[in-house]
Amino acid sequence: MHFSRILSQVASRMFELTSSDIVKYTLWILISFSAITWGTIFFKSWVFWMVGRDNSHYGKAFWAAADLKAAALSDQERSIMGRIAGAGFSVLNDIRSNTSRPLELSGNIQSILERSLRQQISKERKVLESGLSMLASIGSTAPFVGLFGTVWGIMHALEGISKAKSASLDVVAGPIGEALIATAIGIAAAIPAVLAYNFFLRKLKLCEAELDYFATDFLNLAVRSSLKTHEEK
Repeated sequence: MHFSRILSQVASRMFELTSSDIVKYTLWILISFSAITWGTIFFKSWVFWMVGRDNSHYGKAFWAAADLKAAALSDQERSIMGRIAGAGFSVLNDIRSNTSRPLELSGNIQSILERSLRQQISKERKVLESGLSMLASIGSTAPFVGLFGTVWGIMHALEGISKAKSASLDVVAGPIGEALIATAIGIAAAIPAVLAYNFFLRKLKLCEAELDYFATDFLNLAVRSSLKTHEEK
């Protein structure tokens, strides 16, 4: 009984709000969603552009080097591809300098390198995909938020009809108009979020594929270089 009384009090206070108040709050939520969406779109566009540019510069410097020792001298912190190569170079240095072979470096050089490169790619992927879940959430929830404002506006329009005992345009135009605006803004906020999510997800997959190709090439070069060094010894 006590719980039902609380619910009835909450409901009564909610109905004290006018249709304009509820729709206004709904519109502000949708406008916030839209602002977050476009902010994320511009930021992620800049991030992926920077990633592509820096990876291109590092890739050219890497493949222009005479050997892996010369490639290790390139700046590795400015690009994702460079950080992946840096993780590989770090493992190679650890293998050459540690004679005790700790558990982390146990196994053959190919498996150790592959594990290190995959871990670095996974770290970089997590950074690149940040913000995409927000776009997906906005794209899936914004239409329902707009629908909530629509339902509330129609409900109050019906209430106004019952009070005025008239269904004239003067009675229903305001609430119905607000309700339809909420629906329109909800859809307008959802569409860019869904399109942007799909676009950046594809960009992420293409970037990850490029990093996988580079990691595979690096692994092959490192293994061949290690075998060649071992034969010379």
